[in-house]
Amino acid sequence: MTASPDLGTPRLSAPELFRSVFRRHAAGVAVITAHGTHPVGFTATSLASVAAEPPLLSFGVGKGSSSWPVIAEAEHVGVHVLGEHQRELAATFARSGADRFGPDTGWHTGPEGVPVLDGVLAWLVCRVVARIPAGDHRVVIGEVVAGDPAGAGRPLLYHQGRFNALRD
Repeated sequence: MTASPDLGTPRLSAPELFRSVFRRHAAGVAVITAHGTHPVGFTATSLASVAAEPPLLSFGVGKGSSSWPVIAEAEHVGVHVLGEHQRELAATFARSGADRFGPDTGWHTGPEGVPVLDGVLAWLVCRVVARIPAGDHRVVIGEVVAGDPAGAGRPLLYHQGRFNALRD
């Protein structure tokens, strides 16, 4: 880091600046799932609404992710909005090498063969309509084909490198 001569503030490299700013951005926590030869999934904070008609959403996935080879070929994916009671589930799906679909994870096979997690605030199954190159990631665009918005609870957030709950 060096001081900016005109502002007297530290100057960060672009990647450091990017990470520093996005640590301050609170984001909802989702788990993305898919099924190939086996179920895969990962925790995502990049979930975004894209369009209402047709209903489209997006998320980012790293090309180096263990889930990417299955996501790269999947026709459908599951998108799960996590509740504040699911910090451990979020951590499991974020941890490299974790047994994400082991005995501690409640899930069932949902529409289009997609793994659907139990106890989430809401879930969707989406048909993958695009995979867009974006640096070391791909942005996946999905069209909603099924889901359930009726889970109970409050959303889980990611902020300052930690899973957090909303405060009243």
